[in-house]
Amino acid sequence: MESPPSGVATRPARGGRPRATSRADLERFGFELFARQGFDATTVDDIAAAAGIGRRTFFRYFASKADLVWGDFEQQLAGFRELLDGADPAVPVMAALRSAVVEFNRFDATVVPWHRQRMDLILTVPTLQADATLRYASWRAIVTEFVARRLGLPVSDVLPRLFGHALLAAAVTAYEHWLACEDAELSALLDRAIRRLDDGLGAVAPPPAG
Repeated sequence: MESPPSGVATRPARGGRPRATSRADLERFGFELFARQGFDATTVDDIAAAAGIGRRTFFRYFASKADLVWGDFEQQLAGFRELLDGADPAVPVMAALRSAVVEFNRFDATVVPWHRQRMDLILTVPTLQADATLRYASWRAIVTEFVARRLGLPVSDVLPRLFGHALLAAAVTAYEHWLACEDAELSALLDRAIRRLDDGLGAVAPPPAG
């Protein structure tokens, strides 16, 4: 879903501090501070100072501290939509959704530690919950639109909406288990959770004729 915070730029700033020049650089500094002193105790000024930039420069990259935690979420959502748009029409709805969600949340091993820290913040920090609600709504909307299109229903119908909420619940449940069990494999947990969901919702979304 996101790229990991990468190495920082080499141009020195005042006091010998490296100067951040990208979103990924600022994410790296932010996550290091969140891990050391907590999300709520870390300010935008703290992150900017650690990166060797001014407060105004920080806001050129991120609208808020919470925005930094989520990374380039809008671009990632576009990728999720593309996965669903490219699904084979002959594949049943739940199978297409499961495949897209698992692929959307597949990460290189080098990214996993950063993603684990990101999701731990998103799922456990109360002050991030309001922000998460808005982003979850955008994620659900993509699922709802896909299901509505497949079933020939309006997006306002209860059934596509049910798929959106249920699929999000399955994904969040898988993530919570993944964070609690360090040896767990995220893709396998997501696949398992959505297969269980398929046992119920799959019956109301039959595969395409033929």
